[in-house]
Amino acid sequence: MESRDGATATGHGVLDYSRLNLRTLDVDAVSDERRHDAKQMYLNNNWLVSLPSSMCRFSNLEFLDISNNRLTCLNEGITRLTRLRTLLAKNNRLNEASLPKDFGSLQLEVLNFSGNRFEEIPLQCTQMLRLQSLSLGGNRLKSIPPEIENLTSLELLYLGGNLINYIPAEVANLPFLTYLVLCDNRIQSVPPQLTRLNSLRSLSLHNNLLTYLPREILSLVHLHELSLRGNPLVVRFVKEMTYDPPSLLEIAGRTIKSRNIPYFPYDLPDNLRCYLDLASKCPNPKCAGVYFDSCVRHIKFVDFCGKYRLPLMHYLCSPECTSPCSSNPQSDAESEDESSVPADRLQRVLLG
Repeated sequence: MESRDGATATGHGVLDYSRLNLRTLDVDAVSDERRHDAKQMYLNNNWLVSLPSSMCRFSNLEFLDISNNRLTCLNEGITRLTRLRTLLAKNNRLNEASLPKDFGSLQLEVLNFSGNRFEEIPLQCTQMLRLQSLSLGGNRLKSIPPEIENLTSLELLYLGGNLINYIPAEVANLPFLTYLVLCDNRIQSVPPQLTRLNSLRSLSLHNNLLTYLPREILSLVHLHELSLRGNPLVVRFVKEMTYDPPSLLEIAGRTIKSRNIPYFPYDLPDNLRCYLDLASKCPNPKCAGVYFDSCVRHIKFVDFCGKYRLPLMHYLCSPECTSPCSSNPQSDAESEDESSVPADRLQRVLLG
């Protein structure tokens, strides 16, 4: 059933103009009552190039779907939809110059710009402090701005299918992030800071350029799904023995920390006390040493579910400090077995 203005009647407060081959939207053809009552509007799958500035007359609109059109810009009128909470604008022709300056003032909770032409995440999007879901998959993004950390309510971040080669540490400052999708990019490494994502349950990294993972990933206590297929993950044991000899400062610092030599604030200048506080303990359980700047990169394979072997990056204090699992990666006795990973964690490790 269609109303006089062409909208399909689907229920009170819903205006459905989808799949009508519309090239323009005649707001004046919609009665004042229907404009006032409208809370959801579907304009998807039409031929729209732009939205009328009079869109703001739908003053109570909470949900707007303008996906699968030919939109090249969103005008200022959309910023006056003060009750709008969900905006779906997938598969259009939008880029970072398409958004009005005050777009970030919208109180959106869900924003989907997937399948457009963005080369960078618009800074207006990082100003939406109520945003819980942000999707920009299938664009041309080359990086993630550090301002992403402003989205402290974010639960889902979907950036798959772009050209991203680096995950900034600021992503780790999203306390409620539950789903992080970075598949089909050009990412070569995962920052260890992601261990701070205490709410993360699903991490999608398939089809990237990863060769190892930071060992800190085991600290993601709620992570249940990790997708890694399509990465050049190392298939045999790899050990990096390039090693810069420690400086005299580091040797002195190692001696103090390893031998538990006591010192007090009045004994050392502030910069040396701060330096000593940066000591990292060698992960080899047979070694009691520490290191500061000089260390050996070492990849250790960890078994999950008795089937998958994940390469995790470790840092040892010296070439002579060999890990108990370093001699033969194929030996189950020399790698962490699945009993070291709680049964309710990492229930799905997708490698193939």
